[in-house]
Amino acid sequence: MKAWLHHETGGPGVLRLEDCPKPVPGKGEVLVRNHAVGLNPVDWKFILWGHPAWTWPHIPGVDGAGEVEALGEGVHHLRPGARVAYHTDLIRQGSFAEYTVIPARAAIPLPEALSFVAAAALPCPGLTALQAVAKVPLPPGAQVMVTGASGAVGGGLLQLARARGWIVHAVASASQTGRVLRLGAASVTDYRHSGWREDWAKRIGDRPLEAVFDMVSGEHAASLAPLLAANGHLVCIQDRQETAPLPAFTTTISLHEVGLNGLHAHGNDAQWGRLVAEGATMAADMATGLFDPQILEVSPFDDLPAALARLKAGPNPGNRVVTL
Repeated sequence: MKAWLHHETGGPGVLRLEDCPKPVPGKGEVLVRNHAVGLNPVDWKFILWGHPAWTWPHIPGVDGAGEVEALGEGVHHLRPGARVAYHTDLIRQGSFAEYTVIPARAAIPLPEALSFVAAAALPCPGLTALQAVAKVPLPPGAQVMVTGASGAVGGGLLQLARARGWIVHAVASASQTGRVLRLGAASVTDYRHSGWREDWAKRIGDRPLEAVFDMVSGEHAASLAPLLAANGHLVCIQDRQETAPLPAFTTTISLHEVGLNGLHAHGNDAQWGRLVAEGATMAADMATGLFDPQILEVSPFDDLPAALARLKAGPNPGNRVVTL
């Protein structure tokens, strides 16, 4: 098969298109013939950083969509030809290839009406957003804030939050105001305005935010903790809180970290079953137009390193997908 792989760490330019042996699925695995590959920031970051568990050369990529080609031992819930999307463990050989072996439990079934391009945009952004909203048991009408709201995960989170009846206040670039409002925000704050946190501190008055979903950094998230109501929720999708951001026994907020890849090593089959079922619902909603896959760019397989470089350079108001 053809695969984009690298023999060393570095920028997207270290990727080389080479011939590799077609992999064979083992116990509990399936082989997927990729029709589309979703590009994510984690891809270029780990090409740059590397990972001690990798074998070299390494094929990057965590997201893909295609057809099941072959089944490993013990796989009974899928059949060859099944249309699936997937998020695979970043320590494995990945999706930047014509074929990828994935854990069978991570395969998300797709409706016939959904294109592989849209499906490839689902796993990492969509499942991350699903994990984030699941951290927060809030009723309809709850006021929440989403920072980094114009990105792929942010756009997914906006749609899921709107579906739960939450009132969502987005923090994003002013140039993305129309798009962010369409995806579910009730208001948009320009993050480039230097005093926006102070403005929000005055704005919340007697009704502080019940949750903040932050996609910037742990430090950034900590700066927003004072905006939360008593027993509110601070959800970090980039980084986490190593120490409590507020004094003990004050507003007693709950701290949450979100890391989709950690579920591969530490999640059980029941957890994966629930997540895949939610992903299948999201795929069905994409097919009927109820959920926007936020396709920003579709590129051919030969252009993958350049598309990844564009992702790295940003901005990325949506998902970049490569087709095979």
